[in-house]
Amino acid sequence: MPQPASLPDLRQLFAEDPHRASSLSWQLGGMTFDWSKLHLTSEWLGTLQSQASDAGYGEAIDRLFAGEVINTTEGRAAEHLAERGSGSDDSVALATARHRRMFGLIDAVEAGAFGDVTGVLHIGIGGSALGPALLVDALGRRERRYKVRVVANIDGQALDEAISDLDPATTIVAIASKTFTTTETLRNADSAIAWLQENGVEDPFGRLIALTAAPQKAVEFGIDETRVLPFAESVGGRYSMWSSIGFPAALALGTEAFTQLLEGAALVDAHVREATPDANLPFIAAAADRLYAERYGAGTRAIFAYDERLRLLTPYLQQLVMESNGKSVSVQGEALHVPSSAILWGGTGTDAQHAVFQLLHQGTHLNPVEFIAVAQGADDQDAAHHRALLLNAFAQGAALMAGKESDDPHRRYSGNRPSATILLDHLDPQTIGALIAFYEHRTFAEAVLIGINPFDQFGVELGKSIASAIDDPEGREGFDPSTRALIEKAGL
Repeated sequence: MPQPASLPDLRQLFAEDPHRASSLSWQLGGMTFDWSKLHLTSEWLGTLQSQASDAGYGEAIDRLFAGEVINTTEGRAAEHLAERGSGSDDSVALATARHRRMFGLIDAVEAGAFGDVTGVLHIGIGGSALGPALLVDALGRRERRYKVRVVANIDGQALDEAISDLDPATTIVAIASKTFTTTETLRNADSAIAWLQENGVEDPFGRLIALTAAPQKAVEFGIDETRVLPFAESVGGRYSMWSSIGFPAALALGTEAFTQLLEGAALVDAHVREATPDANLPFIAAAADRLYAERYGAGTRAIFAYDERLRLLTPYLQQLVMESNGKSVSVQGEALHVPSSAILWGGTGTDAQHAVFQLLHQGTHLNPVEFIAVAQGADDQDAAHHRALLLNAFAQGAALMAGKESDDPHRRYSGNRPSATILLDHLDPQTIGALIAFYEHRTFAEAVLIGINPFDQFGVELGKSIASAIDDPEGREGFDPSTRALIEKAGL
């Protein structure tokens, strides 16, 4: 790998261009994107068209929106865009019909087809859990029609906690698995069925709903086909919240809110489809990510949501970005000669200020930071709370850039540390739909710039297959001495 280049001085860039703050800020979908505190120069901005052309970004976007086979290693399209109205006519029509099917089942729940319903236990893992959990937590704090609990971890403690305040007599169980073979999900589903049985539910399978791209397997599991909500196999798990995987959010928040979520995402889809590379916000952000990874050697990117309602956003984005772009070979199967996606990490402000910001301000690593805030609060406290929250978010970006001189080296802050800010006007279904779609397109654009396939995730499968092999005592001799010793020590 080449040695990292030296960073230009952000303070000097601002001094040289009095219009920098406005020229590097954009508006889209109820959001303001301020990229002015990143080390972006006018010379670099002038290369965006050629970067896109050299990487074949325009052609890749055309193929993505047309629903062509773009996931080449698995021989399928990536059709999450069809869930919000873009793609082949057949795929869009099918996605629309499946949304109607989901809304019809929600109408049946509300009409009493399942008897009295007060809660939903949603069982999934990865994208089958992270998306619904984020939506319900972010948007359902004030008006939630049903209690929703999401369980992903196979650790029994997670299931214990999820069902602790649910009434089995009035709970429906949504089992979300694309293949309906996911080990962790099916184990938790079996335990949930046992919980219903042990608590006097006469027909536990009558309380189950399946969210899957393999409807026949759900029927074979024992779920009536009228309660199976399918989605396309070409919709990846981490892109699936727009499909029937979003059922618990649509149920808890209402079908109108779910429709608005899709509309927000569709707005960003239209922007990406129509904008030139030098005005395409996800592409600009992705190109900036490559700038820091390739030229400046940044191995991580930090995201801090300065809003408690977005506390689950970083885990959601971690899967989206690192499962998509954590690859070491190109689309052609050749070893990469540039870094893959940065490691994504972060937390929630202001808590994180007292945990990790010491490293951000005075550590030796280059860590581009992204702040996400919401201009309009929605709590019942004095307005001073939200004012202080926003002031802290903006102050951190200013301090990272400006730094502070001191004769005492322990109290010296070097400054010139990069940050970007995304400010949402307010948090509602349409805006969060636009925000997540922005990150999806940014992830795709970075994959094109790297030259990798963002839609497979073979690295996820290796550890799971080895776990199954370890469970066979006769096969354990093939494992290393450390692993065998740990199995023995744990009494397995």
